[in-house]
Order: sequence, then structure tokens, then C-alpha cells
Amino acid sequence: MLELLTSETPNGWKTTIMLEELGVAYKVRPISLTDREQKEEWYLGLNPNGRIPTLIDHDVETEGGSFAVFESGAILIYLAEKFDRFLPKFITGRSEAIQWVMWQMSGLGPMMGQATVFNRYFDEKLPSVIDRYTRESRRLFEVMDRRLADREFLAGDYSIADIACFPWVRGRDWACIDMDGLSHLQRWFDTVAARPAVQRGLLIPEPPAASEMAAQTTRQGKNILA
Repeated sequence: MLELLTSETPNGWKTTIMLEELGVAYKVRPISLTDREQKEEWYLGLNPNGRIPTLIDHDVETEGGSFAVFESGAILIYLAEKFDRFLPKFITGRSEAIQWVMWQMSGLGPMMGQATVFNRYFDEKLPSVIDRYTRESRRLFEVMDRRLADREFLAGDYSIADIACFPWVRGRDWACIDMDGLSHLQRWFDTVAARPAVQRGLLIPEPPAASEMAAQTTRQGKNILA
């Protein structure tokens, strides 16, 4: 049995999309970022960084109990290897897919995360800081657009590279990043968004009502700064 501790964020959706694509049985335990549940001692025992998501593989026992995986990119790789799907088998294709996962983890996610923080959550508006992260996020969108100019997906067939990047591109409006003029990226986004498993994954954990979504997201964001 796989157990996923997660919340309604791009990094959380990366893992629920992957699990839905795999079609395997798993249990979800929602983690309340508003209540800072991810900072409680029991959670830190599983994920020392105090972030979501965390995957627990109850089929694999270690001296400390069931095997836990933290960091969303590491979870994608772990699941791809465990079930032998969504990661090319040849070394070059495998490397390409992992390169794009690392690119998302080190670039796209952090830059869009900071753009969101300073656009939405930071009490003081700092135009130069906002401009820095907004421009860098847009540049990274342009990197993806060039990559997708002559291929359907980021690394050969649909893979963990696409799963890693999609929820962040989906969050572009909340981060105040535009995608105007990036036709290849738009085509890729529409293709991935149409996948049934992606649509299911975006509903896990069950999202709050639309009227509450923005307020809850802002409260969560404020807690990140606390």
C-alpha cells in the first residue's frame, strides 16, 4: 500500500497525477498547510524538510518502519522506477527525462514560487523583486516553448518530465506569469491537461469550494512566510 501525505499545491498535484497515471492503489492523507501540520514532529520524522508531499511505501520496510520518500521530484522517480513506467529505459532517454525533472525542481518551481509569494502573499510590494521573479519565470516558459517546438513532449514520450512541469505551468495566472505567444507550450499544456488521469489528479485532495479557494490559498501562503 502506498500512502501519500499531500495538499493542494503544484508539488502535491505532481504526485497525485503520477499515481493516477499509474492506476495503482494508494491512500491519501491531506495535510493542512493552514494549520502548519507539515511542521509537526510526527511529520518531520517522515520528511525532515517539513514540506509536502511525502510518499510512504508500506510494502518496503526499513529499520525505522515503512520507507518514506520526500521531495516531489524524488517521488516521481521512485514511482517511475518501482512500476517501470513514464521513464525511458535507455540511458540517454532516462537522463533527458530526469534532466527536465531537475530543471523543474531547481528552476521553474522555485522561480514561480517566489513570483507567487511576492505577487500574492508579501505585505510589502517590491516592484524590483516582483519583476525579477516574473521575468525569470517567463524566461523559463520560453525555454520550454523552444524545447517543444519540434517534439510533442519534453523528453520523448509522455514522462515524469511532463508530469513535473505541468502543475506549475497550470498555476501561471496565480503567479502572474503570462504565456502569450508561446504556441508550442500552449499546445503541450492543452495536450497534457486533456489526459483523464491528469484531470483526476488535480482533484486530489478534494479541493475547497471555489468561493473559499483563493482565501485558503492566501492563508497557506502567509503561513509559508511565518
